[in-house]
Amino acid sequence: MTDLAKQLKEGTKVSHSAAENTKFVASFLRGALNLTEYRKLITNFYYVYDTMEQRIRETEDPLVKQIHYPVLERKDAIEKDLEYYYGPEWRDQQIPSEACNQYCYRINELVDDTEYLLIAHHYTRYMGDLSGGQIFKGIVERVLQPPVGKGLNFYEFPEVPDATEFKVNYRATLDSMGVDQSKINALIAEANYAFRLNMYMFEELEGSAVKALMKMLCSFVKGKG
Repeated sequence: MTDLAKQLKEGTKVSHSAAENTKFVASFLRGALNLTEYRKLITNFYYVYDTMEQRIRETEDPLVKQIHYPVLERKDAIEKDLEYYYGPEWRDQQIPSEACNQYCYRINELVDDTEYLLIAHHYTRYMGDLSGGQIFKGIVERVLQPPVGKGLNFYEFPEVPDATEFKVNYRATLDSMGVDQSKINALIAEANYAFRLNMYMFEELEGSAVKALMKMLCSFVKGKG
């Protein structure tokens, strides 16, 4: 047994806090959310989860196999949301952003002797989804007001009746892997990078929002001239 779960949590505290304090996430938490930005966000997540889940399903790494929980997979759930937000032709409108492509590239880059680092990406995304993700669900529901059963599938885990119990068992699985300290250190470093990759996407969205605001203000000023 190791304390991998504890070390991952402690070793990513700063990155976790930094991600929560990006302008985009801070605005999201205040309820300052618009449909255009949100659609771009879940589009990016669609590609990230599709890439990660495919790699984990196909892996031969014995460590990664231990945290392959199909009940957590988000791709199909996000597809339902995209169909609601974009319409039936949603697949023709999906374009991953540059930051999203960088995130997916990193996941695909983990091959052979570094494939166990997929655990860091799995941990970073899904543990967040089962925790703070539920706060985001409430905000999206309140601000965007999708009809019942629509637009919130990303946050719903119907096959995980008790998220707290699931997270306890997940951490126990991490601790039972028996990885040495060098691998633990590598997993912590990769988890911090995963947070950074998420932040790139958030910062990119914030940049798009700022550009849109500036364009609107310029148009307003020209109209006044």
